[in-house]
Amino acid sequence: MSGPHTLTEQFIHLGLGATSVPQPPFDGMEWYEGYGQRHGADGAEGRLVSMYTFDADWDVWEMHPKGTEVVLCVEGSMTLHQEHPDGTVNAVTIGKGEYAINPPGVWHTADISGASATAVFITAGEGTEHRPR
Repeated sequence: MSGPHTLTEQFIHLGLGATSVPQPPFDGMEWYEGYGQRHGADGAEGRLVSMYTFDADWDVWEMHPKGTEVVLCVEGSMTLHQEHPDGTVNAVTIGKGEYAINPPGVWHTADISGASATAVFITAGEGTEHRPR
């Protein structure tokens, strides 16, 4: 599939052998199950590149056990809250052009400053877990 594509609608899988594969249009949380079926063989080395715009604080925590996640803010600002396996908690606020890294095994959630914030995520998603906030 050659471009152009819109990252908010068609995410990218970065796979083994330095491949980049445009994904089918995102159509809701069920989409992730199909993503796992399409690219699960890449294991922990596969990365999902996605972009979301948020107009409210997150209502869940998430954790990626097998790799880091880069969060790059491209518009607005957001505060990432990180809960580390040793029990320490920290928060980092990022604005346009700034990024933060969620290490493997760190639970994280976000608060949105202002009306909205948009971020690009580069995620090692294998084994991702969620819990209510």
